[in-house]
Amino acid sequence: MNAPIKPPSYEPFGWHHWHDDFWMSYQFRRGLGETQEGAGTVSEVFQAASKIIPNDFESWYKEWTHIAERNDRRGDEEMSKHHVRTAMNCWLRAANYFREAEFWLKSDDPRRLATFDRCEKASHKFLAQLTPKGEVVDIPYEEGKPLPAYFIRSPNGGSRQPVLISVGGLDSFKDELWFMTGRGALQRGISVLLVDGPGQGGALRRHGLVTRHDYEVPIGKCIDWLSKRSDVDASRIAVSGSSLGGYYAARAASMEPRLAACISHGAIWDIHERWKSRDDNHGLAGHIKWVFGAKTMAEATEIAKPFKLEGVLEHMRCPYLIIHGGHDVLGVEAVTTVYNYAIEHHVNATLRLTTEEETGAEHCQHDNPTLGQELMIDWLADIFKIDQGALSYFPG
Repeated sequence: MNAPIKPPSYEPFGWHHWHDDFWMSYQFRRGLGETQEGAGTVSEVFQAASKIIPNDFESWYKEWTHIAERNDRRGDEEMSKHHVRTAMNCWLRAANYFREAEFWLKSDDPRRLATFDRCEKASHKFLAQLTPKGEVVDIPYEEGKPLPAYFIRSPNGGSRQPVLISVGGLDSFKDELWFMTGRGALQRGISVLLVDGPGQGGALRRHGLVTRHDYEVPIGKCIDWLSKRSDVDASRIAVSGSSLGGYYAARAASMEPRLAACISHGAIWDIHERWKSRDDNHGLAGHIKWVFGAKTMAEATEIAKPFKLEGVLEHMRCPYLIIHGGHDVLGVEAVTTVYNYAIEHHVNATLRLTTEEETGAEHCQHDNPTLGQELMIDWLADIFKIDQGALSYFPG
């Protein structure tokens, strides 16, 4: 006789919906947390969950697509009535629901790119109604293979503004970053460049650009592009990266002297060591192999050998924030190693562990992304000496 399945429960890392499906519960928790940043509504997210079958990726795709299409359609209808704010809210939710819908589809499933396209189109409609309008841009990278990005100026901050270059990690991309860093930066007078780097979003899905260990190269291309703009203060360009992006950001800031600050939103010390015991049955094996351009997990972990901060982090000369969930389901051991190594090598590093008591203790504060965003962007605003009391307008 099978043991009864434990019902959904609140854990130190947040809401755990399906105890017999760790990875699906993790992704659901991510979507649930982001509702508080405008990425959905609590009722709709639970409505989808009520119809999703654990371990059934088709039901996941179907239910997230259903609520995505409903919001996208309603956004268009409301815009036809000049209900601009309601339309923007609907499109923002639709973008994130489409992002959730495509998550478990195989990389060669034609629905993956099609659903990603719908995510981007919803984002584009939202960006077009911002003041100032968000820009859909291509950052020159390889010939015929630019890095897709969104450049969004803050309505605060004057004619030449500081900029945060924000990248995701293994499976996040630019359209999710609004809920993780973008919104908070604009509120505090910091413009943002939300980027799909190699191995992410449109760079991977459309151009086949797999990840690389020397992320200072794509970040350097972003700095080149930003430095040509008259509305950017090139002396105040920062980088943030979430999850695997925590490594990307730290690597870039260690090797790219033009960066004025760095945030690792989740600490990564050594990817090879982290994944070397994982096999092709790992919950994210399909995505890892896609991102690293590998056919097996063994090959992916071999490619990942240079993805480490030892021998790299000591070159960082800008202020460095490491923010990490105290009950990160992916582990907390790396954060101590990264921070101690940084301090030993005289890096101006700050460590912030989020706790069960305050919530936000999950990986990248997925259970409370508002807290994570506030901690990161307030730190950056202080580094950039922004007087938040002097700001006149706080966009929602």
